[in-house]
Amino acid sequence: MNAIEVKNLNYSYDRENWAVKDISFVVEEGSYTTIIGHNGSGKSTIAKLLLGLLEKNSGSILVEGLELTTENLHEIRNKIGIVFQNPDNQFIGSTVRDDIAFGLENHCFPQDEMDEIIETYAQKVGMFDYLDNEPTKLSGGQKQRVAIASVLAMKHNILVFDEATSMLDPTGKKEINQLINELHKDKKLTVISITHDIEEVAQSDNVIVVDKGRIALTGTPLEVFKKEEALIKMQLDIPFVYKFRKALSQNGMKIAETLSMERMVEEICQFVSKK
Repeated sequence: MNAIEVKNLNYSYDRENWAVKDISFVVEEGSYTTIIGHNGSGKSTIAKLLLGLLEKNSGSILVEGLELTTENLHEIRNKIGIVFQNPDNQFIGSTVRDDIAFGLENHCFPQDEMDEIIETYAQKVGMFDYLDNEPTKLSGGQKQRVAIASVLAMKHNILVFDEATSMLDPTGKKEINQLINELHKDKKLTVISITHDIEEVAQSDNVIVVDKGRIALTGTPLEVFKKEEALIKMQLDIPFVYKFRKALSQNGMKIAETLSMERMVEEICQFVSKK
């Protein structure tokens, strides 16, 4: 089953220039898809269109087989949640517990079930010990974990990250990327990440590259990174591990195609042991 199906999607902010032009793609249920592109490419506009935060000019968006329209917007938003780049803009409560509870209260979850739900998802993102802390006093990575817990608690089937690591330091970015990867492992949650972090792209199942409002490339990370010249023209990079493997290959060390540094180290050790 497809979690998301987009067909011939078009959107313009000013009715003159297309921010999104004739875009079509499919996101399979349980998959982890990254959407990348340089600033102004249209990738964040796509995220807002998927959530119904912007109304498309034409085309169609299906979420779990249900077409996104004004009439069923509420039902769609029960299926899909979003985590934005600045967690401070998403905080409502005075404590982490209150903040996770806010969405549950708005959706009329039974009061006697809320504590268990809050604690379950706080534990899932590693924030159980911070439930009584003020969100504003947390680190950037911790704040984003709380924002993720708040969305997960709503039990959406699809989770969209819109530049969720762009305002974090390297440590916070690594923490959130690891968390996203862990969330995806059980295959019960469909993850779509709008990102400029090329290292995150390497850990996803599928990649959609957007350029000037159109889809320029699609495929697995390895398939997309092989289009190095095209990526550079679009002001994008490739991961260090891919560059390293390519350099080794050019110097006579044949390494299996992989974007895992651990696997690459194993390959190098095996190569050296044969010398």
